[in-house]
Amino acid sequence: MRSLLFVFMALSLAACGRLEQVGKAPAFNTVEGSDEFFAMNSPPLPEDALRQTRAQEASLWSGNRGSLLGDRRAATRGDILTVVIEIDDKAEISNSSGRSRKSSDKMGIPSMFGIPQRLDAQLPEGATMADAFETGSSSSYKGDGSVARKEKLTLRVAATVLDRLPNGVLRIQGSQEVRVNFEVRELIVTGFVRPEDVSRQNEITYDKIAGARISYGGRGQITDVQQPRYGQQVSDILLPF
Repeated sequence: MRSLLFVFMALSLAACGRLEQVGKAPAFNTVEGSDEFFAMNSPPLPEDALRQTRAQEASLWSGNRGSLLGDRRAATRGDILTVVIEIDDKAEISNSSGRSRKSSDKMGIPSMFGIPQRLDAQLPEGATMADAFETGSSSSYKGDGSVARKEKLTLRVAATVLDRLPNGVLRIQGSQEVRVNFEVRELIVTGFVRPEDVSRQNEITYDKIAGARISYGGRGQITDVQQPRYGQQVSDILLPF
């Protein structure tokens, strides 16, 4: 009884936070507390402490990122690059299986040196050893299954380099929130990329991101209607039928 009361109180407390949003549009998540903001405000130390002369800084042929021919692709902590997400997947799988079995067994001793006749005299009326036993069984199984899936997603999001690993691989993370009326659409992208895979336009496609985690969802009134209530979710987990 106490456990049920505890669950009910926990669900009630969780619902109180949602009641505060009644009649209001969902708020954005703050950018100041994100890993991206921290990475952009705490750049790494330079790999060397060599200082260039003013003549070298003014040269158009220097390799600095600010020069005319400099490489402006994301390469260090706090840099920004564009992630291009173009997913167009389609899969169809179907299978069918069947199994059947039928068996029949029969055993009897009609005559064996007169032994069955002698045993019949000792058996109850109507019983005979001529047909000792007879069994029969049959079973059949048939199963069909199919999967049809189609996904299409085209998005572009700016991501920030959170860290540069010792092997040169960049760990990136990008987030984007768009609010339309009372619904916020959220896009989150994380993963690891190689600097050489970043194009000259400072872009990278999602299929070149190792360990990519792409989340596209939302929160608001439409999402609340599409999700089952807390009580139904708990009952679906606990009930065995």
